Amino acid sequence: MKKSMFFPFILLLCLTGCGPGSKSTSQISVSFAETVNTDKLDGRLLLMLSSNNEKEPRFQINDGLDTQLIFGMNVAGMTAGENVVFDDAVFGYPYASLANVPPGEYQVQALLHVYETFDLSTGHTVKLPMDNGEGQKWNRSPGNLYSKPFKITVTEAGVKDVNVVMDEIIPPIEEPVDTEWIKHIKVKSEKLSEFWGRDMYLGAHVLLPKGFNEHPEAQYPLMVFHGHFPSDFGGFSTSPPDPNMKPEYSGRFDMEGYNIVQAQESYDFYKRWNEPDFPRFLIIQIQHPTPYYDDSYAVNSASQGPYGDAITYELIPEIEKQFRGIGEGWSRFLYGGSTGGWEALAVQVKYPNEYNGCFAACPDPIDFRAYCLTNIYEDDNAYYYDSEHKKLEVPSHRDYLGQITSTQRQGNHLELVLGDKSRSGQQWDIWEATYSPQGDDGYPVRIWDKMTGDIDHKVAEYWKENYDLRYILERDWDKLGDDLKGKIHIYCGDMDNYYLNNAVYLMEDFLESTTEPYYGGEVAYGDRAEHCWNGDPDQPNAISRMRYNTMYVPKIMKRIAESAPKGADLKSWRYQ
Repeated sequence: MKKSMFFPFILLLCLTGCGPGSKSTSQISVSFAETVNTDKLDGRLLLMLSSNNEKEPRFQINDGLDTQLIFGMNVAGMTAGENVVFDDAVFGYPYASLANVPPGEYQVQALLHVYETFDLSTGHTVKLPMDNGEGQKWNRSPGNLYSKPFKITVTEAGVKDVNVVMDEIIPPIEEPVDTEWIKHIKVKSEKLSEFWGRDMYLGAHVLLPKGFNEHPEAQYPLMVFHGHFPSDFGGFSTSPPDPNMKPEYSGRFDMEGYNIVQAQESYDFYKRWNEPDFPRFLIIQIQHPTPYYDDSYAVNSASQGPYGDAITYELIPEIEKQFRGIGEGWSRFLYGGSTGGWEALAVQVKYPNEYNGCFAACPDPIDFRAYCLTNIYEDDNAYYYDSEHKKLEVPSHRDYLGQITSTQRQGNHLELVLGDKSRSGQQWDIWEATYSPQGDDGYPVRIWDKMTGDIDHKVAEYWKENYDLRYILERDWDKLGDDLKGKIHIYCGDMDNYYLNNAVYLMEDFLESTTEPYYGGEVAYGDRAEHCWNGDPDQPNAISRMRYNTMYVPKIMKRIAESAPKGADLKSWRYQ
């Protein structure tokens, strides 16, 4: 979006209570030193202010009530020593302009999120941030430039004569090391490399079963644990918690010593994994970050390329080849929560015969009539409820009592500061990068105007036909039903923080009405359970979220017994 377009929106936001009235003319200049880079750099230049020094400002930007301040702009061919000026016209969050920042003392910091150039097979050239092993985290991505924080004072007249020099660079991330139990694999994807115009890789962390080396005759079923970018295989430890571990408080779960609980659960999983009655599986966690997000959503898309095909037909067969997987659809299972929940269900729907069951916990919206709290087909605006005389914002996050901490407008405006053209690396933008058609400029077409929230219903129809999972199932059930019966299992808390249960209700209405054939799966809800409830009625989220790798095993074993084809290998992997 051009800078000139920001002025009327800044006025609008201030009128709706974004902060103190405009009263200053501020300017802060940002540059980078030759000691960190001598190239001409493209990217998103970010300026951050924090009213506390508890952490660096770059680690205090979020969509919650404790967020600090951030402003952003694109730069092209920025050179060392070149001053780029942030003034009152540069868009920010949660204040739309530097002119609205209240007087006081702040820590100031700048960061350049570096973009690379991609020549796509579609004929478009785009500039995007390449993942560098961190899982698309702009504030931690290796190669990004940043400055050390220092104190400034904002007065009633604003702030001037402040120069911020980025003279630090985020270092590379070390690759995880193989262990007796956990192996790491990286595969060049020919499909993705062709799309992106450069070598692109998929990775996975593989948890081996007990007796893998002692039983070379065994071939194993495969469990695919979908979710956000995993730095390594999580939740598995061969050692009990350190008795001297210092307890840490979890604000999310309101639990003291949650780090100790996590460590104990990781050790308990290791012990369960080795019990004589536990089936011998391979479990994998996939690394498939894209230049838009920490993972691809595991489906083919116009702007991200054929990730679904690459994972299903390139990565998984290679894993099964190297680690003696059975390599047949009846022996593969999918599960995950949140993003991973959507992926588990979507992959099962898109590849019905390549997998034998999905367990989708708290999935991202699976019916776009309930795209969180927006019906993208009927609503005209995503940010405000329809009203002639009242302006009420649509919420985006609540707790189990219904207390709201953010709105859809606020979350989307934070993303717009972090990056335009769906490049923020955040939630709303990755849905767009996955579900939208590719625009004439090579970037995803907006589902709604990022500033105003006005919905583009033509884009909504594209989403409907290609990624609305409930609609696709209903439209194609006469073709998909026989291949999917018994495979769909969905779990969600009825007080999900992001209102994801609303779409699950709509999906359940369809599934339970199917008769030819009946879907034969399960949909269950957790009473007053938040994100991400995954089907355990006896344990709170804080505990059940760490038991994905064991809690669905009885259902998987039952499914194998009922559906494995005649002559299937049901014995070689059942040793003790």
